[in-house]
Amino acid sequence: MLQQDSNDDTEDVSLFDAEEETTNRPKKSKIRHPVASFFHLFFRVSAIVVYLLCELFSSSFIACMVTIILLLSCDFWAVKNVTGRLMVGLRWWNHIDEDGKSHWVFESRKVSAQESKTVSEAESRIFWLGLIACPVLWVIFAFSALFSFRVKWLAVVIMGVVLQGANLYGYIRCKVGSRKNLTNMATSYLGKQFLRQNTGDEQTS
Repeated sequence: MLQQDSNDDTEDVSLFDAEEETTNRPKKSKIRHPVASFFHLFFRVSAIVVYLLCELFSSSFIACMVTIILLLSCDFWAVKNVTGRLMVGLRWWNHIDEDGKSHWVFESRKVSAQESKTVSEAESRIFWLGLIACPVLWVIFAFSALFSFRVKWLAVVIMGVVLQGANLYGYIRCKVGSRKNLTNMATSYLGKQFLRQNTGDEQTS
């Protein structure tokens, strides 16, 4: 379904219809993708730890800045392309068409009644907790750096806010978009049924 925004086109589609199909497993607090869950938190938590402790272990601002930016970049790529798809069945991305127009695509995996049993509540909690908590911390760091006049760190903190905030926004759009699709489908179905009923009544009369 295609949704129109003020600047860009956004599209909600199903994620890899035939991909990531697994055998039926009970819906428990079991982490089915431990590696993805680990790296979902590793890069973003490591960036925060380095930011808080790097001045204690190194006097080189450049080395600290490069390390943090590398961790943030790895986190952005891993969360955007890997962990979201594996842990919660969501993915977002952007592409430019031949006319140079930007299209934002928000994907969600189609889940049937049987496949819903494969969803891991533990992985979902880990995903959303890490996705929401870390950008909030970077926002706090931004205000702290601004009010304490640590201007040299402000660019690094803003990078953390932008990269992790972009992933948070993208996945919220994926989640909300899938719910909007269900609402639009239900509304469309009821509208068609209403028109059919009225058309049938007019023909019989």
